[in-house]
Amino acid sequence: MRIAKIPSRIIQEIQSQSNDPFYIYDIDAINHNVNLMQNAFNEILNFKNFYAVKANPNPQILKEILNGGMGMDCSTYTDLKLAQLIGAKGEQIIFTSNNTPLEDFELALELGAIINFDDITHIPYLFENLNKTPNVACCRYNPGDLKTGNSIIGNPLEAKYGMTKDQLIQSYKVLKEKGCTRFGIHTMVASNELSLDYFIQTAQIMFQTAIDIQKELGIQFEFINLGGGIGIPYHPNQTPIDFQDLANQISNVYFDYFSSDSYLPKINMECGRFVTGPYGYLVTKVRHIKRTYKNYAGVTASMADLMRPGMYLAHHEIQVLGKENQDNLEIYDVTGNLCENNDKFAIDRKLPILEVGDTLIIHDVGAHGHCMGFNYNGLLRPAEYTYSESKHELKLIRRRQALEDLFATHIY
Repeated sequence: MRIAKIPSRIIQEIQSQSNDPFYIYDIDAINHNVNLMQNAFNEILNFKNFYAVKANPNPQILKEILNGGMGMDCSTYTDLKLAQLIGAKGEQIIFTSNNTPLEDFELALELGAIINFDDITHIPYLFENLNKTPNVACCRYNPGDLKTGNSIIGNPLEAKYGMTKDQLIQSYKVLKEKGCTRFGIHTMVASNELSLDYFIQTAQIMFQTAIDIQKELGIQFEFINLGGGIGIPYHPNQTPIDFQDLANQISNVYFDYFSSDSYLPKINMECGRFVTGPYGYLVTKVRHIKRTYKNYAGVTASMADLMRPGMYLAHHEIQVLGKENQDNLEIYDVTGNLCENNDKFAIDRKLPILEVGDTLIIHDVGAHGHCMGFNYNGLLRPAEYTYSESKHELKLIRRRQALEDLFATHIY
């Protein structure tokens, strides 16, 4: 059983305030990981990760990441506003959207963000309606024949994202005609991927594609964005990706394509889950134990607080606080109280024998956790905290939603 790095006394201190369930993030671990990633390429290549804001859009978390040297990868108007509010400026922001509203493009241009076009039709859409030229223009490539076997985005041939190679060439040609002088190229065709080979293959495809387009159109790419999608080991038998090893292997491939005698494009990525995912926990309590055809542990959290298990059948390790070394195990479905049968955090999970009042810590929720929550059945959104062992600091970074918040938009 995995053990959370948040001391139990901190968990109990929050619970004493009747704030249950709640999220808590290990801010020291997040900062350490940001530093590790930002420095992995530094001796060899000019590298920057743009954190995927959608993974954890709490401004306190984003501010720590920005201060650590990462940029912000935004996909909506709200993402852009968050980036602006935490102090991200200009090319610290890349706007990677799809099916994009005009006002989103307008704000991205106003902020001086890198514009990453998902669709060839978005280019005339922007110029005809706004008549503004991006400082840096980028296009998203969908290689089409790359078989990742990844269920979240799926086969690129079936994915809604990105352009064909012919569309890329035409897009850069139009952008050049419209006066763009600075360019990047981007792809992102997998999510939560744990195979190093996938990322090396992606790098090879992107390096060759960049070279082909440069030769055909006479443009130079300032950066090649390899996307994100680095997974984390949700299952205990999975092995995490060694980011330094990944950086070394990509660097070796890079110099097969680019020579220091010519120009050297920057390497960007847009990892979100890998940055914060392992360092967040959802803390909840057992409310009821029900025994019918199965054993059900009903907890105070629900799918409205963490959607991934119900939506993807995703595995999250569950720690029973104070019973980590207990040998007597029992099989449970761990459930919330939504009127939906997929409102389950675990199915047929072996756990220490549970009692009403036990504290459960659900691991690896630092990305795509709180932010994917919702208010079905009128359930209220949980609070969020950060804890720093080095600073001996517990901080509330989002209060629990109140009924008044939920009702504020109603018209009676």
